[in-house]
Amino acid sequence: MNDARFDEVKATFWSEGPAGTLTDAAVRDAEQRLGVRLPEALLALLRVRDGGVVADAWDAYPTDVPTSWSDDHVPFDVLMGIGENDDRLSMLDSAYLIEEWGLPSPLVLLSGDGHTWIALDYRTCGADGEPSVTWFDVEDESEVPLAGGFRTFVEGLTASTAFDDGQD
Repeated sequence: MNDARFDEVKATFWSEGPAGTLTDAAVRDAEQRLGVRLPEALLALLRVRDGGVVADAWDAYPTDVPTSWSDDHVPFDVLMGIGENDDRLSMLDSAYLIEEWGLPSPLVLLSGDGHTWIALDYRTCGADGEPSVTWFDVEDESEVPLAGGFRTFVEGLTASTAFDDGQD
């Protein structure tokens, strides 16, 4: 694993969001409610800030295949937290949103707007495994695997301005 790359992204990952402290009890409660073990790399980011707007330097993930969003990347401008907040979605809303939007299960939604989502995908690894990260397009009824794990996903993030298609 590339500790230097992950640490670089982690140090400058957040643009804004709720700064609260994420306790071990809150993590245990979220994992129990979600029915999965959350990746350590995700928890490391959420311990800095429990969800919010991602810094411009890390707001896109490159793809090898075109999506409805772009020919070569997907947006990642917000990462949901696990704390409950009345005015923003949380990972704890995943079960409701999965049912509402007809997504497969088990997933934990990380970011999205209803039409498209980026999620931790537990379908292959099971509740205690290391989930892959997948892009889901509800309208196209398509999905694109992005990364084999969350840490790999984070280490692959880049600025949307690096892409030249006007979709940033």
